[in-house]
Amino acid sequence: MVSQIQPPTQPEVIYPDSDGQPVANNTIQFGWIVEIKQNIEWLFADDPNVFVAGDLFWYPVEGRNKIVNAPDVMVVLGRPKGDRLCYQQWKEEGVAPQVVFEILSPSNTQTEMDKKLLFYDRYGVEEYYIYDPDRNNLHGWLRNEDGLDVIPLMEDWVSPQLKIRFTPSPEGLQLYRPDGERFLTYTEISRNAEQERQRAELAEQARRDAIPRLLQMNLSIEQIAQALGLSVEEVRTFAQE
Repeated sequence: MVSQIQPPTQPEVIYPDSDGQPVANNTIQFGWIVEIKQNIEWLFADDPNVFVAGDLFWYPVEGRNKIVNAPDVMVVLGRPKGDRLCYQQWKEEGVAPQVVFEILSPSNTQTEMDKKLLFYDRYGVEEYYIYDPDRNNLHGWLRNEDGLDVIPLMEDWVSPQLKIRFTPSPEGLQLYRPDGERFLTYTEISRNAEQERQRAELAEQARRDAIPRLLQMNLSIEQIAQALGLSVEEVRTFAQE
């Protein structure tokens, strides 16, 4: 009897989701990353098939965990929203991020940025933007038939994929939505989030306060729940407080 020799088992390839480094090196860089990511997420909030991420590891080639990059912000059109530990392109129907943003910090070297450009060019990015907030410099690249090519004039440039407008000025870069509304800054985003939280708390308290009055009007628990947009269990709980 001849026994067959089994081929050696291939070791499982691990795709790390972190390198232990911080998202940003300073508050300025972090603010820009948050501003761009959050505003683009709002822009496509109603489209379930636009995935936006910040500082997420992107692996373009299955089995090659050394081929990886983590754009400050990346936008993937045609892939569903949702949490991911990393972006493994072969699990995403082969769709590469179409738009990538990098925000420079003083620690970034020219060699590092040259490598990023080669990576994004090689693995299918359609639009690539670099902003240096310290020097107020903006650069962009757009894919043509030969690969990523420099955008010669960035003033009032409109992204073909996102339709957002870039407006450099001596005071700093301004970004605008397709409807002409300016991107909110990190501070404005934080302030709006706090105001929204306070409004939600006031609305919740108002609904709670209304329950005793509606009960005195001989409305049923079910009627009150329907009127206030609450569940029957919530109305019962609030009524007992």
